[in-house]
Amino acid sequence: MKNYDKTTVTAGARTELHDTLRLTGAEISVNTLPAGAGVPFVHAHKQNEEIYAILGGKGKAVIDGETVQLAAGDWLRISPAAKRQFFAAADEELKYICIQVKENSLEGYTASDALL
Repeated sequence: MKNYDKTTVTAGARTELHDTLRLTGAEISVNTLPAGAGVPFVHAHKQNEEIYAILGGKGKAVIDGETVQLAAGDWLRISPAAKRQFFAAADEELKYICIQVKENSLEGYTASDALL
C-alpha cells in the first residue's frame, strides 16, 4: 500500500477532498462562487474551526453579523461557533480553499512533528 494519495481538481463550484485523498484529520474543499453569488445558507460548526485561503477574485464573509472583505492572498480562520456566510463580489468570482479541522487538536507541527 502506498503512503500517499494524489488528485487533480478541475473547474467546478465545489470539490471536496475528504474521500478522494482519504483524509483522516481534516476536510478540505476547493470552491468557486460566481460573480454576484453567495453560499445559500448561514452555518456554524459543533467543534471544527475553518481556515479559508482566498485564491482569486474578491468578495466578503459575514461572520456573526460583521462583514469581512476578502481578496486574493487573504487567509481567514473562523471559530466553530461563529455563524458565517460567503459572497462573491458583484463583478468578480471568488475562489477559495476551506480547511476544516477540530479546534485545539494540533499537538505537533513542522519541526516538532518531523522525523529526520
